[in-house]
Amino acid sequence: MGDIAILYQKARRAALWGVAVNSTLGLIKLLGGMYGHSFALVTDGAHSLVDALISGSLVAALFFAQRPADREHPYGHTRVEALVGAGVGLLLILLAMALGWEAWSTRKLAHPSPHAFTLIVAAFGAICQEALSRYAIKTARRTGSGALLATAWDYRLDVFGSLLVLFGVALTKWGGPSWQMADRIAAGLVATLIVWVASKLLWENVQDLMDRQANPLVLQDVRLEALAVAGVQGVEKLRVRKAGLEYLVDIHVEVDPDLTVREGHNIAHAVKDQVITRLDPIRDVLVHIEPSRTNPNGLTE
Repeated sequence: MGDIAILYQKARRAALWGVAVNSTLGLIKLLGGMYGHSFALVTDGAHSLVDALISGSLVAALFFAQRPADREHPYGHTRVEALVGAGVGLLLILLAMALGWEAWSTRKLAHPSPHAFTLIVAAFGAICQEALSRYAIKTARRTGSGALLATAWDYRLDVFGSLLVLFGVALTKWGGPSWQMADRIAAGLVATLIVWVASKLLWENVQDLMDRQANPLVLQDVRLEALAVAGVQGVEKLRVRKAGLEYLVDIHVEVDPDLTVREGHNIAHAVKDQVITRLDPIRDVLVHIEPSRTNPNGLTE
């Protein structure tokens, strides 16, 4: 359990960095867009501030997910992590729709040309967000946090958003009258990109909430560890579901049908201990004993 606690600690640290970086960048981009007359930069700034709130929610969720099981939640509270991940995806979709509508509804309104300093703000934002997204994605993959991965890809969206803002502002400022809509178009493209990625993230986290089977590599590791236990002759059935940063295993192992109940019980405990000890993300293992269909001479009955 100590290793799992470290996974949660790493995920929380990445989320806290998200709060700090997105809060700072969001204010800089929002003020830069307002005073620099760039609606696309304002849109990007609003996105960053929402990201800061999302990251803060993720920090709270990761703390809550570590609470031990109780009478009302015998399987623990780890599912809150996937729930927050799904909420992040849904919130981003709603945000993108609002920003896209604002860009469309104000497309015909006259607005001054953006100031040159908005280009510097957009470029600075892209560099900072790229560094943050790489760190968060790397941490999410190491810890297996779906919510952190969703948030990390949201950070990556900010990179593309800042680049679109950079391109749109440049066209609006130096492309002449025929390119005055470029800033609004950039804002609309940012919103479209957010919807596309957020929809995928929402789907992935909902699948975890629906007890989707774990990926084949996890299944293979669990199967090999179970087969390494003395007395286990085969694995008949294996189900592994993700719960936060951890996994819950249901496994049916085959043993000699002539074993006593006590001997079968001891093998079951050995399988559970082997899997939990050898595979850090595994939190619990439910082992069911089945009589082997192969007799001691190696023939199938």
